[in-house]
Amino acid sequence: MRLFRIEHAAERCKLFEFRSETGWVPPASAGSHIQVHLPSMAARSYSIINPDDVLPRYVIAVKDAVDSTGGSRWLNSEARVGMSFDVSAPKNHFELERSAPHTALFAGGIGITPLWSMIQSLEKSGRSWSLHYGARSKSELLFCQELLRHGDQVRFVTDDEESPRHINFQSCIAASPAGTHFYCCGPKPMMEAFLVATAELPTEQIHVEYFSPKEEASLKGGFSVRLARSNVEVHVAPGTSILDNLRDKGIDVPHACGQGICGTCEMRVIQGTPDHRDSVLTQPERDSNQTMMICCSGSKTNQLVLDY
Repeated sequence: MRLFRIEHAAERCKLFEFRSETGWVPPASAGSHIQVHLPSMAARSYSIINPDDVLPRYVIAVKDAVDSTGGSRWLNSEARVGMSFDVSAPKNHFELERSAPHTALFAGGIGITPLWSMIQSLEKSGRSWSLHYGARSKSELLFCQELLRHGDQVRFVTDDEESPRHINFQSCIAASPAGTHFYCCGPKPMMEAFLVATAELPTEQIHVEYFSPKEEASLKGGFSVRLARSNVEVHVAPGTSILDNLRDKGIDVPHACGQGICGTCEMRVIQGTPDHRDSVLTQPERDSNQTMMICCSGSKTNQLVLDY
């Protein structure tokens, strides 16, 4: 895809519009993300903010984060209109439940990006929704003018005043109608507070997406992995991941973030019990042990057999 437009969005944040050179792109539903392959570094995942677009394009918002591993900084400082990039097809591990009587959204900082795509989709279908959006300052709020048009549906929480303020999850949840589905994306402390506040609710009503790993990778090793269809077996040594060992063996497996966030390296488990460390699977999905992310998860058994 070719970088068609770069636009200032908020403090230290820009919009990047990629357009297909073939005139077509796979459709992207609300909550989807893509991987953008950047020069001399691994692919980076970014939420698509223009769901169900009729144009062959994907638009992302990228903040030049202080703790950037290089991707966001490169895009904000080095990317230029006209450059070409390899971009993956969209994936969605943060699906919008369209049958919910009400959708309550909670965003922190750049975590607004997948929720902004949901808002557009909910508005288009006439569904009920509300948003609580926190940021360090008003200058860092994305899509602020567009969100202000929705009046009381949107509540902003910033630290511009003398003492920091936080979203009161308990009161927001208590005020929501029965059957509400709750979505949260933001910094890890915010995500942890959200999960504590929603712990007593049915798991199918709780949806989260992480932009950083919620757990450390499992690197204790000491087990073997067999790929059933490839007829390949590797021993995973301490300090290494399943993905590392398969790549060292010359096995070209799909991967991107290397942190268990994007879901690209997901594989079906045929035999064995994974030590799940990803930020993608829900707890019921983890408990089923049907799939795993091989970039960050290990094994609780001496051998894993995977469908690849």
